[in-house]
Formats: sequence, C-alpha cells, structure tokens
Amino acid sequence: MNKVVSGAEAAIHDISDGSVIMLGGFGLCGIPENCINALVKKGVKNLTCISNNAGVDDFGIGLMLQQKQVKKMISSYVGENAEFERQLLSGELEVELIPQGTLATRCLAAGYGMPAIFTPAGAGTEVGTGKEVRNFNGKDYLLEYAFDADFAIVKAWKGDTAGNLVFKETARNFNPLMAMAGKITIAEVEELVPAGALDPDYIHTPGIYVHRIFQGSNYEKRIEQRTVRKR
Repeated sequence: MNKVVSGAEAAIHDISDGSVIMLGGFGLCGIPENCINALVKKGVKNLTCISNNAGVDDFGIGLMLQQKQVKKMISSYVGENAEFERQLLSGELEVELIPQGTLATRCLAAGYGMPAIFTPAGAGTEVGTGKEVRNFNGKDYLLEYAFDADFAIVKAWKGDTAGNLVFKETARNFNPLMAMAGKITIAEVEELVPAGALDPDYIHTPGIYVHRIFQGSNYEKRIEQRTVRKR
C-alpha cells in the first residue's frame, strides 16, 4: 500500500482546531520541522500538544506558541523558551509537566492498546495530586492513563512508500513510541525509498502504524545549546 502524500500541507490537511497532537523529537533533535511549519501556516488553534519539549522561541513548537495555537502543553522538559514561560505565568497556557519516563510509557501504553499503567515516578509529590495510588510490595505507584491523541507527527531518517521507518540516534528517543500511539500517524522523512529497499532487520517502526508519509526538505536540525571546548 502506497502511503505517500505530496508534502507537509497535504499530510496535515485534516488537523483541525482542538486536535490532540503528539509531536516527536528529543529537544530539537528529530522534530517534524516541515509539519510544524505547515501547522503554523494553516493557523489551527486550541491544540493540545504532547511532546518531550516545547521548542525554542523561534523554532519547533515555539513557532506555534508564538501564534498562540497551543491551548495545552503536555511535556517533560520546557526550558529554553521565554514565550512558553510568559504564557504559563500569565495563565494563557495550560501546562502538564510529567516525568520523562512517564511520558514515554504513556505513549507506549497507547501504542500497545493498554488503557493505563502504574508507575512509581511522582508518587508522594505534586505530580501525584488527585491521582489513584496503589501499593505493590510496599511501594506506592501512581495510576497514569495512556494518551489519547488524534494525530502523531514524527520525523524519521529514512522511510519507504509503505510507511516503514528508520530513525537515527537521538531522534529515536520519542519518535518510535509516538508513531505507534496516534489514531493517525504522519511521518516526514529525510529520504524516501521504494518499498522493499530497507533492510527489515533495521526497521524501527513497521509501516502498519503509519498512515501518511512524505519526504521533507530544508531541515535545520538546530542545537538548543551549543557547547564547545576552548581551543
């Protein structure tokens, strides 16, 4: 089955106001740059975004925050973004901060068809306020629900026309988990190849999870904080 669409605008054509969207990537590594730009151009509003990070002021999800397209942000790391901080403190943006492992496991649970998981992360802290607590073998665990996302948007290194994906290095941290978890999964790739061209042993996400795929372009691949040693 050929799942190729013409580009980012075609891939996100049915994302509408109020959608719940997963956005892959770790920091600024492996984020779906083309789709984010297309969402900014489309101007959809009141989005709930599930992501490891909130981008920076002029890149990634930060571009959507600038346009006030995001109603709620569910993340584990939100540094490096002054506009995010301003919207949070002013009450313009609803924010749910969760431990990074919990974020990953709630994605995993959604992909596996599990309604919820129990995790020790956050038990006994503000993270656990109002949540069900169960004790297993003398240790408290929080009940956390699987995510229920309308769309998952991921970025891969290589993909084929059937939607099989290969991720590279750090970009593999959240993208594969989110690719399994959306009702509709959209993948943008640096290199799109014919079905059968990828070695099956190196495929990280099988095409069964992917609904639309396209070859992206003009990737900036920014680094949040570039640190170099003194010469």
